[in-house]
Amino acid sequence: MSALEAARAWRDQDPDAETRAELDALIDAAAGGDAGARQEIDERFASRLAFGTAGLRGALGAGPTRMNRVLVAQAAAGLAGYLRAQADDVPAVVIGYDGRRNSEVFARDSAEILAGAGLRALLLPRPLPTPVLAFAVRHLGADAGVMVTASHNPPGDNGYKVYLGGADGGSQIVSPADAGIAARIERVAAGDIRDLPRSDRYEIAPETVVDAYVAATAAVSPAPPGASGLRWAYTALHGVGWETFARVLDRAGYPTPVTVDAQLHPDAAFPTVAFPNPEEPGTLDLAFALAQSADAELVIAHDPDADRLAVAMPDGAGGFRALTGNQIGLLLGWRAARLAAASGAADATLACSLVSSPGLAAVAARYGLGFHATLTGFKWISRTPGLVYGFEEALGYLVNPDTVRDKDGLSAAVAVLGLVAEARGAGRSLTDLLDEFDRTFGVFASGQVSVRLADTAAVATLMAALRAQHPAAVGDVPVDRVDDLLDGLDGLPPGDVLRLWLTDGSRVLVRPSGTEPKLKLYLDVRAETADAASARLASLTAGARALLDAL
Repeated sequence: MSALEAARAWRDQDPDAETRAELDALIDAAAGGDAGARQEIDERFASRLAFGTAGLRGALGAGPTRMNRVLVAQAAAGLAGYLRAQADDVPAVVIGYDGRRNSEVFARDSAEILAGAGLRALLLPRPLPTPVLAFAVRHLGADAGVMVTASHNPPGDNGYKVYLGGADGGSQIVSPADAGIAARIERVAAGDIRDLPRSDRYEIAPETVVDAYVAATAAVSPAPPGASGLRWAYTALHGVGWETFARVLDRAGYPTPVTVDAQLHPDAAFPTVAFPNPEEPGTLDLAFALAQSADAELVIAHDPDADRLAVAMPDGAGGFRALTGNQIGLLLGWRAARLAAASGAADATLACSLVSSPGLAAVAARYGLGFHATLTGFKWISRTPGLVYGFEEALGYLVNPDTVRDKDGLSAAVAVLGLVAEARGAGRSLTDLLDEFDRTFGVFASGQVSVRLADTAAVATLMAALRAQHPAAVGDVPVDRVDDLLDGLDGLPPGDVLRLWLTDGSRVLVRPSGTEPKLKLYLDVRAETADAASARLASLTAGARALLDAL
């Protein structure tokens, strides 16, 4: 079948008027001799979005390389087939969705197809944070969960994440489940989605699911006396975090923040930010301005699906500065270690991704706890035996693994508020907590250098070049050894990661982004003083940039 024939077949089965019209325009232009339209069709139908451990994620649009109702229907039917083959009884699947464009449409399509395949499908009652869906999988004892979200991706994207219950405990899928589901999707894709049975006899999950999540999250850190009078600012970045977070705050007893009202409620256009990722420069500018005018002590921000948390504090010069994911992660790890040690928890373990700060290992060692480094992603972190806390530097934290097996920006925010309030009660600040950590464990400084490329193929080419010729040095510091995780290492499953150990003890990890066409270098140094760590990191950063420029 030619690409043009494939485009016509896709259009004919597409239930969405907008993407049908998009394809019609391309098909008509290509048939009329428009070379650009023909090339566009060839590119869109040369492959398809691959279903992997992160599910599906991509730009909205027509065709198999875009997120649309045909692709989602195929994914839902493939998941249904996989679950039916694995289960003895009727599988149950809970489905959630955020406030992005087409999220509710994709979620309802999935519910209808899952129900039509004979599964018990439960749709969450409205747009809700991703952590609520992850919680619901465990709370309802579901066999699987689906979350329609593209998290902090650009406004034109959407995605489809899958969780497994049972022995997987409500974590995101890992191999071989991803391959099993992908194979089922391919079978469905060989046919026509109009032949898939659908049913409107799916259930709307009860409000008690959200109530239970709110109660469990508020219990992470009820407000101590020092919370009284706390002045802080909050933004949801046009996402779905605020409604649920406000309920958590009320139940836990924290004062209501001043809010960035222009960003407080879901808006799929994300009109006030260029990129709805709290790590991106400028994204928190409105929150910083509000915090300054309100004389706030703290800024808290969630990404659009509220699974990530950003924290900022006064910079001492009248403005605010955002903490890094590693800074927040280490403070929360220290909190978890103290709690675990106080409770006498046996086999308690702290975990983080390989690219996150090695400072968490130092915390675990001081408190006699286990430590585990995993491949990137909470699908790996959440599976750590004995886990009491996990984090990754990309603003992801898991502080309550008994109830949620994924990163959770809401529970992490409550834990941060608890730390700040406890410090206030003792006449101290967040700055004091960070300084105390450095005095106790040494100064760990981290940085990141990345390059955005045209597509993932270009990223793969750069990774191949680094594997073919390992760098002899990064800047002026020689490389002592290189670990290639492509075939697995030290009990870790295979991963597309290179780890460079430098002769001064510094570390550089190189990996492709899991969601964008980027190559990322993660830099970590340790020193006795902040000035020494800063100087060492600056030198390493310059060396890493030069390394990328030379590729």
